[in-house]
Amino acid sequence: QERLVESGGGLVEPGGSLRLSCVASGLAFSKYSMGWFRQIPGKEREFVATTDYSDGSTLYADSVAGRFTASRDNAKNTAYLQMNYLKPEDTAVYICAASPYYTGKLPVRYSYWGQGTQVTVSS
Repeated sequence: QERLVESGGGLVEPGGSLRLSCVASGLAFSKYSMGWFRQIPGKEREFVATTDYSDGSTLYADSVAGRFTASRDNAKNTAYLQMNYLKPEDTAVYICAASPYYTGKLPVRYSYWGQGTQVTVSS
C-alpha cells in the first residue's frame, strides 16, 4: 500500500529555517515526481515545489523561490524541503505528494498524498 509520511514541521521564528522530510513506501519512488504543497484552513491547496522523477530538476512557486530548496534521495525513498528565511505567511500544513511521470503545479495530477506536517512561523 502506497504511503507518504512527512516530518520536520514545528514552530520557528521569522527568518529561521526548517527541513521537512517525506518518506515514501509501497511505490516505485524513482518513477514519481515528488511535490510539496501547503494548506491553510479555508484556502485552496497551494503548490510549493516539486522534484522531477528522472533528473531531480526542481520547480518552485514564485513565493518561495530563492528561499526553499526541494531535493530527493532515491536510495532512501525520501523527499526533502529545506526552508530558509521563513516568513509568517509561510505558516501552513505542508503536504508531500507523488505523481507518476508528471512534474508540475497541478494537484489533480498527483496520485498519492501524505497527511501533512504543521509549520508555524511566529515570534
